Amino acid sequence: MATRQPLVLVPGLLLTADMWREQIARLSDIAHCLVPTGQYRLDDVGDMARAVLAEAPEGFALCGLSMGGYIVQEIMRQAPERVTRLALIDTSARPDTPEQTQRRRSFLELTRLGKFRGITPQLLPFLLHEKNLNNASLVERLMTMADEIGPEGFIKQQTAIMGRPDSRPSLAHVRVPTLVLCGESDALTPPELHHEMAALIPGARLEILRDAGHLAPMERAGKVATLLRAWLKA
Repeated sequence: MATRQPLVLVPGLLLTADMWREQIARLSDIAHCLVPTGQYRLDDVGDMARAVLAEAPEGFALCGLSMGGYIVQEIMRQAPERVTRLALIDTSARPDTPEQTQRRRSFLELTRLGKFRGITPQLLPFLLHEKNLNNASLVERLMTMADEIGPEGFIKQQTAIMGRPDSRPSLAHVRVPTLVLCGESDALTPPELHHEMAALIPGARLEILRDAGHLAPMERAGKVATLLRAWLKA
């Protein structure tokens, strides 16, 4: 059997390794998958990137979704020589808008008032394609992951997200095979933001998936695994 290449998969806000469940299973023949955890309860994207790098092997393919995408873009600034391939999924290179920051602050206030369990249901329409809102197993997975991260982790993750830098100036320096992918109905980081990233990264491949919102690896698990396989072999 050919040597499997290391693949670091970085989850998004309130998500854990379970969000990558299908991709890990489908890619295990060609990739040794690692989902880092040291970043879960940190409140700064730079520190999150350093935590991921501390768990990662010397050289690796790197993939991140949403908040994970913010982290992997920071990794590309801190240690580009260690990354062999880059995948940015349902994410953005831009910093928060004032409106986005205000919405996050509202969620944080609810959390501090002890209403953390009510946040995930409120987020569902932003996370999932409308076809998937009544998918009980998918929703249960999301709720379980959110409970695992917990209110303290949620507060720190949102704080890190609000403080993230503008990554657009650094994307032109990416020199590894890059996949930029998102759900066509992504309400949080819509397709135009992915067109922007793909245009800034030399030679990047752009894929927009139908019937998916902000969580394409869960909503279109098989298709995302197929695209990641092609990217790993490119």
